[in-house]
Amino acid sequence: MHTDSVEEKMSWLANEAEDYWGNPADRAKTGGWVRSALILGIEMVERLATMGIAVNLVTYLNGTMHLPSSSSANIVTDFMGTSFLLCLLGGFLADSYLGRYWTIIIFSAVQAVGAGLLSMSTALPQLCPPPCHHDGNGIQTCQQANRFQMSILYLSLYLMALGTGGLKSSVSGFGSDQFDEKDEKESRQMAFFFSRFFFFISLGTLLAVTILVWIQDKVGRSWGYGICSVAMIFAIIVFLAGRKKYRYRRRLGSPITHILEVVVGAVKKRKMELPQDPSFLYEEAPDSTGIQHTEQFRFLDKAAIATEDDFEAGASKPNPWKLSPVTRIEEIKMMIRLLPIWATTIIFWTVYAQMITFSVEQASTMDRSMGHFQIPAGSLTVFFVAAILITLAIYDRFIIPFWKRWRGKPGFTNLQQMAIGLILSIFGMAAASLMERKRLGVAKSAGGVIPLPISVFYLVPQFFLIGSGEAFIYTGQLDFFITQSPKGMKTMSTGLFLTTLSLGFFVSSFLVSILKSITGSSPGKAWLADNINNGRLDLFYALLTILSVINFVLFIISAIWYKPVKPNEGSQRPQPAEQRC
Repeated sequence: MHTDSVEEKMSWLANEAEDYWGNPADRAKTGGWVRSALILGIEMVERLATMGIAVNLVTYLNGTMHLPSSSSANIVTDFMGTSFLLCLLGGFLADSYLGRYWTIIIFSAVQAVGAGLLSMSTALPQLCPPPCHHDGNGIQTCQQANRFQMSILYLSLYLMALGTGGLKSSVSGFGSDQFDEKDEKESRQMAFFFSRFFFFISLGTLLAVTILVWIQDKVGRSWGYGICSVAMIFAIIVFLAGRKKYRYRRRLGSPITHILEVVVGAVKKRKMELPQDPSFLYEEAPDSTGIQHTEQFRFLDKAAIATEDDFEAGASKPNPWKLSPVTRIEEIKMMIRLLPIWATTIIFWTVYAQMITFSVEQASTMDRSMGHFQIPAGSLTVFFVAAILITLAIYDRFIIPFWKRWRGKPGFTNLQQMAIGLILSIFGMAAASLMERKRLGVAKSAGGVIPLPISVFYLVPQFFLIGSGEAFIYTGQLDFFITQSPKGMKTMSTGLFLTTLSLGFFVSSFLVSILKSITGSSPGKAWLADNINNGRLDLFYALLTILSVINFVLFIISAIWYKPVKPNEGSQRPQPAEQRC
C-alpha cells in the first residue's frame, strides 16, 4: 500500500525539475502550456526591439547622424554580430551561475535600459548633429555626429546587444523546461510550444518591420525606440507574474571546463604511448550509457591513459585535470567534428547582413509609393519575413509529405537543408547584383533626382530568395548542432550555432572596411561610396556571389567528410521541441 502511494506521488512530479521553493515540481501545479505562454511574450518583444532597431538603423545613421554609407552599414552589422556573440556569455552565466530564470530577467532589464537610452539620444537635440544646410547653389553641407554623440549612441546599442545576447541564450531553454519530455502528453505540448515559439519570433519581426518602422519614420525615432523599452518592461512584469508556477532545472555547470580538462590532460601526457587496444583506456560510464571510442583525433585519447598519479590519496575518482574518461573525450571529438560545417555556414549570414544594411539604403533611393501610401525603406524586409513564413508553410504542408511518400523519409536531412539555404543565397546575391546594376543605370540617367524613377519592388527577388534560404539554413543548422552534439553540451552547441550569425555580420564589416580602403571613396571608382548612387554596390554583391559559390563547394566537401553520430544512450537525439531556438 505504501509503495503504491509513493509511486502515485512520483507520477505527479515533473522529471528533474524543481518548483519556486526548491521542492520537486508538481506537474499539475507548475509548468505546462499556460506558464510557457508567458515566456513567448518576452521573446516576441525581444524580436520586436532588436529587429525594429536594426532594420531601420542604417537610414538613421545615414540621414540623421550624417555618416557615410559604409560606416552606417558597419555599425549595424557590428551591433547584430555582437548581439549573437554575447549569446555565449549569456549561456555560460546561465549554466554556471545564474540559471535561466534570472538570466532572462537581468538581461531583459539591460535591453530595456538600452532601448530607453536610445530613445533619449534621438529625442535630445544635443545628442544629434544639426540638419544638413543647403546653400543658394543647391550644394548640401552636412555635419557628422561628434564623438560624444556617437559615444551615447554606441552605449545604447551595445546595452541592447548585451541584453539580446543574454536573453536569447536562455529563453528557449527555459520554455522547454516547463515540459517533461518523458511524459507523453507534455512531450506533445512541448512540440506545440516550439512551433508557436517560432511563430512568435516571426510575429515580433513582422511587427518590427511594419508598424514599428512606420512609427519611427512618420511619428519619430524617439517614439519608436521608446515603445521598445516600455514593451520590454511590460513583458518583464508579465514574466515575473509566473515565477511561482514555473519549473526550474538545476545548473549542471559549464562544458567549457570539461573541454579544458581533456585538453590539459592530453597535453600533460603527450609523450606517452597509446595502448593498441582502446579498451585499456579509462572509462567511467557503463557500456549502456557510454559513447563508443573512435579513431579520429587520437591525440585527445591520451587524456584517458591512467597512471598512479591520477588518483589522489583517499579519493574515489581521479583528478579530472589529469585523467578523463573515454566518453568525455568522445564528446569533445563530437564537437570538433561540427567545426567544418560551422565554418562553411558563416558566409550565409554575411549575405543576410546586406538585407538590413545596403538593401535598405537601396530602397531609400527608389520609388516606394503604393497608391497614396509611402512604404518606409526599412519595411521592405517584410518580404524577407514573408518568404520565411511561406517557405516553412510549403515545406511542412507539401514537401515533407511528398518526400515521405517518395523517399520514405520525413523531409530533408539537416545537411540538405543547409545546402538548399546556401544555394538560395547564391541566387539571391546574383539577383541583387543584377538589380543594383539596373538601379545605378537609372540613377546615372536621372541626374541625382531622389527618389529614382524605378520601383522599389524590383528588390523583392533578393529579399525573397535570401529569406527562403534563411528558412532552410536556420532550421537545418539548429537541428544539426543540437542532434549531433553530446547531451551535456547542447546549450554550448546552440551557442556555437549562433556564433555563425555573429561572425557572418563581422565578416560583412571586415569586407566593407577592406573594400573601402582598397577602392577609396571617389565617385565612379569606389565600390562603397558615401552615396551609393556614386558607388559600385553591384560589384560588391557580385563578389559575395563568388565567395558564396566557393564556400558552397567547401561545404559539400565538409558534408561528405562528416560522419553523422548514430543515436545511442550517450548522444540521444532530442525531442522536436529542443530543435528550435
